[in-house]
Amino acid sequence: MLWPFNHFRKPRAPLRGTIEAIYGMIVTQTREPLFYQDLGVPDTVNGRFDLLVLHLWIVLRRFKSLQGGAPLSQALFDRFCEDMDANLREMGVGDITVPKRMRAFGEAFYGRVAAYDVALDQGQEALAQALCKNILNGEGIANARRLAIYAEKVMASLAGIDQTALLGPAWTFPSPAQAGAEP
Repeated sequence: MLWPFNHFRKPRAPLRGTIEAIYGMIVTQTREPLFYQDLGVPDTVNGRFDLLVLHLWIVLRRFKSLQGGAPLSQALFDRFCEDMDANLREMGVGDITVPKRMRAFGEAFYGRVAAYDVALDQGQEALAQALCKNILNGEGIANARRLAIYAEKVMASLAGIDQTALLGPAWTFPSPAQAGAEP
């Protein structure tokens, strides 16, 4: 049986290529050596995950402000989940354990997002404390302060990009050094 196609009734899904490009930029940014060498982010699976969540949070916050940004945000989050699932399987996690681990990733993501949202409303020092706890394992508040400055500058940079440009792969994150994350 063929299902009738009615593009007027179905919400338009964001372009897969756009999502791939934006997610790729997020992943590339989290691989920037300065985070690990100079800012004390642990170069571990957890450290990389936490830095990925930080960048994803920043981009999702910006997409929230866009007209019609909800489908794009959802598609980007779905791509993140696909990536986490694929990484687990690549690390040899069995099919039975993957859903439990994915649930843990989801809880970690939503917990961090909630903490960062609350902290952002309370100011830079509160954001630094949240980043210290979640990314730096509670150690290195000076590095966490630089991460907070970096996060705020990235948010300001993304806020300055118009919607059309933001929905394409033409924009980039500022380098951590340019955004004030250098020691």
